[in-house]
Amino acid sequence: MNAKYLDLYTDYLSVTFGYAAATGLSKILDGEISHDKFTRFLADGELTSGDLRKQVKPVVREVKSDDGVLIFDDSIQEKPRMDENDLIAWHYDHCTGRSVKGINLLNCLYRVNDVSIPTAFELILKPVRYSGLKTRREKRRSEVTGNELMRDMIDTCMKNQIKFTWILFDSWFSSVENMEHIKLKHKKEFIGALKSNRLVALTQDDRKNGRFTRTDQIEWTEQEAVTGRLKGLSFPVRLARQVFTNKDGSTGILYLACSQPAADWNTITTIYKKRWNVEVFRKSLKSNAAMAKSPARRVNAQSNHIFSSIVAVFKMECLEIRTKMNHFALKSKLYLKAVRSAFDELKKIKAA
Repeated sequence: MNAKYLDLYTDYLSVTFGYAAATGLSKILDGEISHDKFTRFLADGELTSGDLRKQVKPVVREVKSDDGVLIFDDSIQEKPRMDENDLIAWHYDHCTGRSVKGINLLNCLYRVNDVSIPTAFELILKPVRYSGLKTRREKRRSEVTGNELMRDMIDTCMKNQIKFTWILFDSWFSSVENMEHIKLKHKKEFIGALKSNRLVALTQDDRKNGRFTRTDQIEWTEQEAVTGRLKGLSFPVRLARQVFTNKDGSTGILYLACSQPAADWNTITTIYKKRWNVEVFRKSLKSNAAMAKSPARRVNAQSNHIFSSIVAVFKMECLEIRTKMNHFALKSKLYLKAVRSAFDELKKIKAA
């Protein structure tokens, strides 16, 4: 990894408002570094989660606390016009309920003391090709699932001695394997969202006799948590239901499972609110770090561009700590400076 080029490229991602092209960066530098060198920087080698840890480690060590939480989230950056390859492939988007062509990114965000630090990431590659039985059309699949990658990332965070108590995730990662991995192997706590059809036994007798109830059919008491056993899970969890109003005025319901046996409704819902920070991180990647604006078509170049976007957002987080300005306020300030500079230049041209 060329530290100089990474620093220049990530700064470029933070200030650009258009496509993030090597030629654009070279022009900003008045040709001092040719665009070919930045193209090779992106195309050569593979910048991984391990490289990200080296970037963020000093700040993690500075802010670490047992009050920290790890937040897991995956997102798909659509690339409908690009050729399909191992990275740009068809993925099921559980947010929209359909398959889309793009890049599937799994993030691990460390949230502590109002600071959000990306500590790990994985790109879901689909190198295995096969033919569908019905359509006979070629399809792709991954050699490892997102849930397996999540467990590996947790193992790495534990190995690196990141201080935290809770792990938060949505229903996509609420598998029995993940819950037992967190609670039994690592002795950590979790709060995860559940699908409405998840089966639970509310008493020991119900569990022994195989009587399970869907979470959306439990007789819930408002702002109260209940203890139950999810089907297949070897230990009891606290279950909570949260009713909220969406921006469009519709009503939404969130079902949560918490591994802490003494947790009440307020504790569960308050801690899970911290998961919202990964949505802010995801939005910043797209809006402030040009994650979706690389014209690169090679797998390595796209992968390294996404790595650079993550580092760019991390650098913005470090600036937020110093300036008390959030990412979007910082970007807005840069935009106003750019417009003012362009306006002044236009006046010079008109006066010439």
